[in-house]
Amino acid sequence: MLVEESVLGWKEYEMEVVRDRADNCIIICSIENLDPMGVHTGDSITVAPALTLTDKEYQVMRNASIAVLREIGVETGGSNVQFAVNPKTGRLVVIEMNPRVSRSSALASKATGFPIAKIAAKLAVGYTLDELDNDITGVTPASFEPTIDYVVTKVPRFTFEKFPHTSALLTTSMKSVGEAMAIGRSFPESLQKALRSMETGLTGLDDVKIDGYDPEQPDENTISASLVQPSPDRLLRIAQAFRLGMTVDQVAAITKYDPWILGQIKRITDAEADILAKGLPSESAGLLGLKKLGFSDERLAHLASTTPKDVAALRDRAGVCPVFKRIDTCAGEFDAQTPYLYSAYENGISNILTGETLPAEDEADVSDRRKVMILGGGPNRIGQGIEFDYCCCHACFALSDAGYETIMVNCNPETVSTDYDTSDRLYFEPLTLETVLDIVRTEQAKGDFLGVIVQFGGQTPLKLAKGLEQAGVPILGTSTDAIDRAEDRDRFAEMLTDLGLKQPPNGLARTREEAVCIAERIGFPVLLRPSYVLGGRAMEIVYDHTQLDRYIREAVRVSGDSPVLVDGYLRDAIEVDVDALSDGTDVYVAGVMEHIEEAGIHSGDSACSLPPYSLNDDIIAEIGRQTRALALELGVKGLMNVQFAVRGTDIFLIEVNPRASRTVPFVAKLPAFPSPRSRPA
Repeated sequence: MLVEESVLGWKEYEMEVVRDRADNCIIICSIENLDPMGVHTGDSITVAPALTLTDKEYQVMRNASIAVLREIGVETGGSNVQFAVNPKTGRLVVIEMNPRVSRSSALASKATGFPIAKIAAKLAVGYTLDELDNDITGVTPASFEPTIDYVVTKVPRFTFEKFPHTSALLTTSMKSVGEAMAIGRSFPESLQKALRSMETGLTGLDDVKIDGYDPEQPDENTISASLVQPSPDRLLRIAQAFRLGMTVDQVAAITKYDPWILGQIKRITDAEADILAKGLPSESAGLLGLKKLGFSDERLAHLASTTPKDVAALRDRAGVCPVFKRIDTCAGEFDAQTPYLYSAYENGISNILTGETLPAEDEADVSDRRKVMILGGGPNRIGQGIEFDYCCCHACFALSDAGYETIMVNCNPETVSTDYDTSDRLYFEPLTLETVLDIVRTEQAKGDFLGVIVQFGGQTPLKLAKGLEQAGVPILGTSTDAIDRAEDRDRFAEMLTDLGLKQPPNGLARTREEAVCIAERIGFPVLLRPSYVLGGRAMEIVYDHTQLDRYIREAVRVSGDSPVLVDGYLRDAIEVDVDALSDGTDVYVAGVMEHIEEAGIHSGDSACSLPPYSLNDDIIAEIGRQTRALALELGVKGLMNVQFAVRGTDIFLIEVNPRASRTVPFVAKLPAFPSPRSRPA
């Protein structure tokens, strides 16, 4: 048992270091944890480079990191060294060292464009850093330390909504299941972009309710109490505390966040207060200032009581639009050969001789090739993980082989799709309608932009499909109407009736009263399912009225205005998953999988067998027939997943997903052609 001095409340930093056999050591980047010691680094918001170190402190930490590697005996490869710094005395201690690539190594690689694992592999077989080229510049060796002229923010992704009785208190035990990363020219811009990347409905530093706080009887103690314990939404609570009048010093004393970081958050809330008091500025300088702070059109619209379309139109009239910058590892000293891009808002360039102001420099440098954009899946979470990234990557490879330029948009630093050499062009950006449209307009300026593929990134891109189509962006593959017919429970039930396919007894409910009425008609237990969700989110089997009441309150919050489908629960049924591929005319059934667990256990939690082990040939043939009928009726062009429940000789259709599913990588391992690499029609 190791007994150590407590460093709770100290500031936490990390250094990513690479060493070769000739004792060449370079720092890839420094990383600063916003949360103090006591919160696992995987659960803390982090920024790179470290923003609150003096140059002297940085150099001390750099030298200590290299000394640790030498003393431990790391002969080649990457290592992660973690430090704690006493904010009052400046005392520095080493708290951990990982002599291997780590979670932070992946973040550092994406933050800088320096492929730590790739370089480490070559160092292990005898190369030295000066013998290896920097892929991004093409002219510098890997021994050049990366230079960062932007700010990277990583925000962890939690799924406590899946486990409502689990404590959300953040401790030294990691609880996050994924993370999102964003890049900006300033910390506020990077932070708000990262929050939008989380796929939790945030538009930035959104308002939150502080439990027990009464605006009619303001109590500062209530606000302070809400900030004491680390939680996934503590950053939002800090912003809310500033809105309610607390000062930077007060919040710093409670949370142990660095005052500089808190000051940047207060800049954002102060700007919000100006908008609430005066409305949106109409001149370009004012709008540009807000966008430089990372505000999305949706957040500005909420603050100004207008619509995102109106805000976008106001920006267009004022000439305020983003530019795209390249991750080049050298802060612009050399040209970047790899299009690894992020968006930013910048002031124009002033000519001191003529007084003329030129537009901000845009480094997108779009090509004149035929190009296709693929939308990724965002941060990993329960229900949507690397299975979809597998599909995105193989789609990129297939389109590249076919001669198309591939454009990947994603914000997950843990994935292969966000490697700079997976696609021809990588935009490390939030998967929001505003951002994707900005990228589309940039790419449409030159070359032949064919459209966007939304079927490989799970549920995330599907939510953007309708907005993209309304903006005139071509959706390649399955149409948005087909997606809506499959996802909208009302239209889905109508389609099955038209095709004569069986489904469990069901009904659609938009209110508690409707749900109770349908459940009583069908009979308990019932399975409740909202529209447009993935991974079983807000799906639940309920056995009585009490459970139904509790569910309806939660489901309405999760699924918004979409109706909730109340299904009769099929006891003792066998669940079957089918992955299929269609070009709109022909349908190929790639795999029929029988679940080991009975129907009612989520497909992502059930083991399955391919081919089925207990279904007879007639049942399998009928499942294939129904799958083909559904694909042709929907007009699927690309991948489709269908879920059935089989009870005796009866086949009930549960769900259709007109996109890649989490079982595609599994099916693609069979000696058949790999589905994700088939070209969408």
